[in-house]
Amino acid sequence: MASDALYIDDRITIAGWELTEQFVLAGGPGGQNVNKVSTAVQLFFNIPNSPSLNERVKANAVKLAGRRLSKDGVLMIEASRFRSQDRNREDARDRLKELILEAAKPPPPPRKKTKPTKGSVERRLKEKSGRSEVKKMRGRPGGGSSE
Repeated sequence: MASDALYIDDRITIAGWELTEQFVLAGGPGGQNVNKVSTAVQLFFNIPNSPSLNERVKANAVKLAGRRLSKDGVLMIEASRFRSQDRNREDARDRLKELILEAAKPPPPPRKKTKPTKGSVERRLKEKSGRSEVKKMRGRPGGGSSE
């Protein structure tokens, strides 16, 4: 269990009881340190049941999580980048913070419809008539009647 709360921004703080940490053996280089010490961290966070997030942020976080999300909606972040448990723990918490901040961003403003300029409409129609002339010239010479 993670004891301390995770501060995201001035509106969002995830309580410590919502986060679960598990320490596992890390793979990769590191010699006997990797074989003996459980330095990799798995951080679990249940997105749908979190009282810290509003519905819009939850929906965005589920989309952003992708394959890291279980069928139950539990996000798992695995951190094994560093050799020490503390640094991996901080790395996992930072990555969760980045995901929540990305999910909390406001939606982009809606696109405003614009009218094409008079010049661009004229250029487009001139180009169309030019293509039409090229295609008319592709027919057989002499009117196309067969003898």
